[in-house]
Amino acid sequence: MEHIGLYLKKVYFQKTRGRLSFHHQNFQKYLFFQDGFLVYAKTNHPLELLGEVLFRLGKLSKEDFDRIDQYIEPKKSIGSVLIENGLVTKESLQEGLIYQMREIVLNMFSVFGAEFRFQDKSDFDEQVFDAKLKVPVLIEEGIRGMKHNPDLEAFLAQKTPAPKSIDFYLRLNEEERRLYDLIKGETTSEELLASSNSNPQFFWKSLYLLYCLDLVDFKDRKVKKAPSPEKKEESEPEVTEKEKLAEVFEFHKNLENLDYYQILDVADGAPQEDIKKSYFRLARKFHPDLFSRELPSESTQKIDEVFDQITKAYHTLSDEKRKGEYNKELSAPPGDDRKNLAKEAEKRFRQGKTLFNQARYEEALVFLEQSVRLSRDKAKYFVLLAMTQTKLQIYRQEAEKNFIRATKLEPWNAEAFVGLGVLYKKEGLHIKANKQFERALQIDPDHKIAMKELWGEKKTRGKISIKDMNLKDLFKIDVFGKKKK
Repeated sequence: MEHIGLYLKKVYFQKTRGRLSFHHQNFQKYLFFQDGFLVYAKTNHPLELLGEVLFRLGKLSKEDFDRIDQYIEPKKSIGSVLIENGLVTKESLQEGLIYQMREIVLNMFSVFGAEFRFQDKSDFDEQVFDAKLKVPVLIEEGIRGMKHNPDLEAFLAQKTPAPKSIDFYLRLNEEERRLYDLIKGETTSEELLASSNSNPQFFWKSLYLLYCLDLVDFKDRKVKKAPSPEKKEESEPEVTEKEKLAEVFEFHKNLENLDYYQILDVADGAPQEDIKKSYFRLARKFHPDLFSRELPSESTQKIDEVFDQITKAYHTLSDEKRKGEYNKELSAPPGDDRKNLAKEAEKRFRQGKTLFNQARYEEALVFLEQSVRLSRDKAKYFVLLAMTQTKLQIYRQEAEKNFIRATKLEPWNAEAFVGLGVLYKKEGLHIKANKQFERALQIDPDHKIAMKELWGEKKTRGKISIKDMNLKDLFKIDVFGKKKK
C-alpha cells in the first residue's frame, strides 16, 4: 500500500532527512524533512498555494491577492517578495507557512495509491527553515481526520498486531488507548475487531494510527507464544479494585520521597529497554482508566498524581538529554539544591510564558512541564501549563488535572477556577463550567471574566474572556482577581 502515513512513519522513526515527492493525477507536492520535523512544503494545488492560504487567513487583502501574479519574481520566494512590498508581516507569513504546510500534508491522507519517491538530502544540515511541524502530530491529525478506505482494511487484514512501544501512548485518546490495551500479540486484527465491539471504521483507522506511531508492529500470521518470564505480569491473577486502590494509596504516600529511578524501580544505569518495560508494567497497574469513574475525587486525585509522576519519570529517563539534566539535579549539593531548583523552575516558567504569548504552544509546553517538575508548589506554573494544554487538543485531559492541581495549591486563586470553567465550557459541560465560574465569583465577586462567562457581555460591559485574552493581560491580574499596577 502506498500512503502518506507509512512514509511519515519511516521518515520520523528512521530519522531520515530529505525530500518526499507525491504525484497523483495532476497534482504534485514536495515535502522536506529535517531532524524529525517537516520544514518546508511545495504544491501545485491551487487551494494550497501560499497566496490563497494567506488570503483565506485574512493576512492578505483581496486587492493584493487578485494581483499576486504581479509580485512573482524569478529565484525569489513569493513570501519574501510579499514582505519586501509590505503586503504581509513576518509574523503573518510565518503563520501562513505553517498553516499551508499542515494543509498540504493533511490533504494527502485521503489519497491511496499515489506515487511517492524519497530522496536523501544531507545538505539540509546547512539550511535554516523558518517553519517546523512535528511529524507525529501530522500523523495523528491526518489519520484521525481521514475517511475510511477499503485499501486500508486490506493492508491491515490477516495481520496480528503486537505491542512494540509506549512512547506515544499518552497522545492517544481514551478509545484508542482501550484498543491498544487489548493488543497482546496473539490475536489477528479481524478477531480483535470482533472481540472489541468497536465501530469497524474507527477500528481500522485506530489500528493504522497505532502502527504509524510505532506503538504496534504486525506479524503476517497468528503466532501462539509460550509464556515467558518477561510477560509474567500479564498472566497474574486479577485483583479487586479495593486491593488496587490500596496499592495506589501506598505508592502515593511514598511518592514525595522517591526519585524517578525509584518510581520506575530501575537502576540509574538501566538500559532504555528496561525503562520502557518498567513503565509499561506500571501503566497496566496504575493507569486512571483502569479505575472506576465513580470513585471520590480525593481517590481519583491520588491516582492521577501517581500516574502523572510515573509518566514524567519515564519521559525524563527515556530521553538522554533530560536524563542527563535530571542526574545533575540529583547530584547537586544538598544545601543549594532547593534554591537552585526553584531558580531553574522560575526560569523555565518565564521561557514557557514567552513562547505562549507567541502562540508557540508545543514549544511552551516543554518548558512548562519542566517548571512543574522542578517545583510542584507553584499554582501559577500549573495554571499556565493547563492553559497551554487547552490550546492542544490531545492534552485537554491533562489540562483539567493541572487546573485542579492549581485550585488545590491556592484555593483563593480565582484564575485557576476560571480557566477550569472555560475548559469545561469548551467541552460542552456547561453545568460543571458554571460551578467553576461561581466559585471564582465567591473568591472575587467583581471578577469580570467569570461574570461574562456566566451572564454574558451586558453584565461585564465588554470585558474579554479568558479564552481570547492575551497572557499578558491574565498575569496583570493577581490571585485575588485585582489588577496589578
